[in-house]
Amino acid sequence: MYHPHAHPSAIRRFLEAQSSAGIVLMGAAVAALLIANSPLAQDYAAILHANVGPLSLEHWINDGLMTIFFLLVGLEIKREILDGQLSTWPRRALPGVAALGGMIVPALIYLGFNRGSTAIGWAIPAATDIAFALGVIALLGRRVPGSLRIFLAALAIIDDLGAVIIIAAFYTSGLSLPYLAGAILAIFVLIGFNRFGVRRLSPYLLVGLLLWLLILWSGLHATLAGVILAFAIPMERTPGRSDADCDSPLHRLERALQKPVGFIVVPIFGLANAGVPLLGLPSGALMAPVTFGAAAGLIFGKAIGVFCFSSLAVRMGIADFPAHASRIQMLGIALLCGIGFTMSIFITLLAFPDSPLLQAQAKIGILTGSFVSGLIGFAVLHRAGNVALHASGDMAE
Repeated sequence: MYHPHAHPSAIRRFLEAQSSAGIVLMGAAVAALLIANSPLAQDYAAILHANVGPLSLEHWINDGLMTIFFLLVGLEIKREILDGQLSTWPRRALPGVAALGGMIVPALIYLGFNRGSTAIGWAIPAATDIAFALGVIALLGRRVPGSLRIFLAALAIIDDLGAVIIIAAFYTSGLSLPYLAGAILAIFVLIGFNRFGVRRLSPYLLVGLLLWLLILWSGLHATLAGVILAFAIPMERTPGRSDADCDSPLHRLERALQKPVGFIVVPIFGLANAGVPLLGLPSGALMAPVTFGAAAGLIFGKAIGVFCFSSLAVRMGIADFPAHASRIQMLGIALLCGIGFTMSIFITLLAFPDSPLLQAQAKIGILTGSFVSGLIGFAVLHRAGNVALHASGDMAE
């Protein structure tokens, strides 16, 4: 049986923070939709496109604030790989295989609806929004076993790593070699800090800011600077101490960023990017291939990919099934993986940078797919959880 061994207080803090942030993000997304379809729509668009220095407010949010989000993602990935749920191959097996299926099948379904110029959006339904998904799970309480919550968190972290690799490999164009060379030099400086035992965060953050500028000017997406910086931050662990007691630079920075990113950065991103003016769209937008590809990829692709690949891994003896969980509960978790808000919208902006119509179509598909996946996943887990609690004699009305 898949039984996590990481320190329980660290796991609990992570899950609780992400769950609460997911509820805030839901509110931000709903607010954006209401504003974009109200008399305030023009003011909303004008504010986002207003220049603040060299960039518009929208660009500052998507290229600047989201770099902080990617920095936190990178810190979480590094910590989990070195000393967490992904620290050994047996622990990586089930969420790793499930995440792989959850990226491949949605991409294939999207491509089944899209050919030609819109095929570039194949990665849109490939990532799970951990905050949203855990926000739904928070509403279910004890109906979801702890092993499945941790499985979902580990899967989403691997998902994020896959999304970062996809962005770097497939959504980059027009590289400037001088700035790229400067970015590589900055990376070597960060590695040098790590190798020579620099533990103060300020040198890393200053060079990280320079790295952000160089990557922005190089043609790569600026948010990659956050992930690169995260992997350079030193992490030491004292045996027997919880993450809350660890004082390594990585732990300090991760603790400092969790609440601002969850409750400020990501909701601002949602508020700026979830506002689709449904009333002003052409009637065909709701039936467009991009819309269908994104929605079907999330609803069907994620559920099929995560559930079937994880089931195959267990059947082949590659991984163990989560402890105290049923197959129907695993299906519910697979459905929740179809909630793909933050990273899916982010990839949409990269895939269709010059087409507001295609962006709107993809966002409609993302919002529809995420809502349907969340609703069905909640219903399946609620029903299965009630059955499990009744069977154990623990049901408390």
